[in-house]
Amino acid sequence: MNQLQIILIGIYTVCLLYMTLFSMVQLNLLKAYRRQKKNKDSLEPLKDGDHFPMVTVQLPIFNELYVVDRLLDNITKLDYPKDKMQIQVLDDSTDETVGHARKKIEEYRQLGFDIVHIHRTNRQGYKAGALKEGMLTAKGEYIAIFDADFLPEPDFLRKSLPYFNNEKVGVVQTRWSHLNEDYSLLTRLQAFQLNVHFTVEQAGRCEAGHFLQFNGTAGIWRKETIYDAGGWHSDTLTEDLDLSYRAQLKGWKINYVENITCPSELPVEIYGYKSQQFRWMKGGAENTRKLLPVILKSKLPWKTKFYSAMHLMASSIFLIIFWVALLSVPVLYIMDDLNMKATFLGFCLLGTLSVLSVFYEANVVTCWEGESYMKRLGKFLLLFPTFMAVSMGLSFHNSIAVIQGFRGRKSSFVRTPKFSIIKNTQSFQNNSYIIQKLDWKTWIEIIILAYFVFAIGLAISIEYYSFLLFHSLLMLGFGINFFYSLRHLNLK
Repeated sequence: MNQLQIILIGIYTVCLLYMTLFSMVQLNLLKAYRRQKKNKDSLEPLKDGDHFPMVTVQLPIFNELYVVDRLLDNITKLDYPKDKMQIQVLDDSTDETVGHARKKIEEYRQLGFDIVHIHRTNRQGYKAGALKEGMLTAKGEYIAIFDADFLPEPDFLRKSLPYFNNEKVGVVQTRWSHLNEDYSLLTRLQAFQLNVHFTVEQAGRCEAGHFLQFNGTAGIWRKETIYDAGGWHSDTLTEDLDLSYRAQLKGWKINYVENITCPSELPVEIYGYKSQQFRWMKGGAENTRKLLPVILKSKLPWKTKFYSAMHLMASSIFLIIFWVALLSVPVLYIMDDLNMKATFLGFCLLGTLSVLSVFYEANVVTCWEGESYMKRLGKFLLLFPTFMAVSMGLSFHNSIAVIQGFRGRKSSFVRTPKFSIIKNTQSFQNNSYIIQKLDWKTWIEIIILAYFVFAIGLAISIEYYSFLLFHSLLMLGFGINFFYSLRHLNLK
């Protein structure tokens, strides 16, 4: 065994160990999640005659032609006293959305709603900048935030506000549900992953006393908390994660309430989904660069520091996955050349079982509980391997985002387009927000797809099958990515 072979196998093993550690952290959150499910108590919503605090509802929008009317019609149905609710439409739009918003806002002003249209033309600070500007005239003791594709139920405020039952609770975050989960395989896979975040991860962190996050929408802030934490910053693409951590470093708590859900629309085309993933992954890396040194230097318990580090660095898992994928082909050749068995990598099975358990709990046990068990199980057996494959297929795209975030390379806030697509009979063809070109990352993904086709052929030719399933999943993941990239191209 020469030195290069030792180095490659060593790097490969270290990457797999990190992936296993990441999976074990998820398993630990699952234990906390199951514990809180046994002890979970729901609070009574506000009733007529109770004290209703002043609430400002902020609606940050940018070019939301297809959903702005739906959003405003929904928000004005919130069952909350009109004299205790201010609505701010924080509009950075540059298209016809501005006119639609103004017309709707005027209609509701005539009906007695305290609703204002704050239109900016410079987009300075993007969403964080819009929220910051809204704070200058916010009347509320509490600030509720909803993105354009979120449709809270009428009793959302009445049900959520009681969870500020401790003066140190600065945020109440609720669970996202999905209006169009069954639209396509792409939306099912997104819901499959988000269900994990909004059950096991968020509720588990809350139960265990770890730092967690406000998810940018479908939640409420105590206004005092925003000011005390330093306000909204626009130096990262995930301003919600940034402010969440700065608030918790100041001693504020985030109360995650799983049993209050807020319906939302999932991206239905691959380019919108990938732009969302890029923003989330890059923002996570930017916040790691910004906040991790502060956390490590703080007087927080070591356990809090560890889980905060793993949370902030979660997007880095795609960088590790991509390295493992790339190295697996030369490692395959080396192991065959040296007549090595892959059994020493058996610890990976522990990580795989941990991830499987987490996804099973979040989806089969929790989010799909209204369906028959056999239907839930069948759906899980189909979606889990497909999700694993597609996640691997996104590893290059998301790795670029992570690297840019760690390097401090700035980029604009590319919002995820919404089309008001709910039923699978609806089409987004001819939508004016459709992206119409393959970027350089997609072309490289096509080359990577060919790379794993070659890897499968190599394994068959040398009769070394230990990596065959892994390479097949990679081929499937990059193949699905390529399929949707072509299918959703030039739809106008």
